[in-house]
Amino acid sequence: MTEPTNRAFSRAHNVLGGELKTCSLQPLTGWYRDGCCNTGRGDHGLHLVCARVTQDFLEFSRSRGNDLITPRPEWRFAGLRPGDRWCLCAARWLEAWRAGVAPPVVLEATHEAALETIPLELLQSFAVGAPSEDTPD
Repeated sequence: MTEPTNRAFSRAHNVLGGELKTCSLQPLTGWYRDGCCNTGRGDHGLHLVCARVTQDFLEFSRSRGNDLITPRPEWRFAGLRPGDRWCLCAARWLEAWRAGVAPPVVLEATHEAALETIPLELLQSFAVGAPSEDTPD
């Protein structure tokens, strides 16, 4: 069996039941670096939650061994700044919530599979507008 094609991704759904929207093209995010929080067999971290990262979250993530701040040119990664949107691992978002540093979430761009880890009501309590409606600070 092969990985789904981009055409299959267009049928992905968000946590609200609608079509999965783009999380971010700048910086380019997603397990497949297609701008969406799509997932597949190789995505063991389940990069499903479209979040608008905060400084507190970025520092928390770095303290857990995932430095999203430092640029890594060899990976074509410029590093994240507060306000950037990024597809986060569902378990890491939940861990950040438990630590009191969970970043806001764009529900329309968060993959429905995140609901296997995070209750919808919890995600809704951290909701910010859809990408076209909400601009970074």
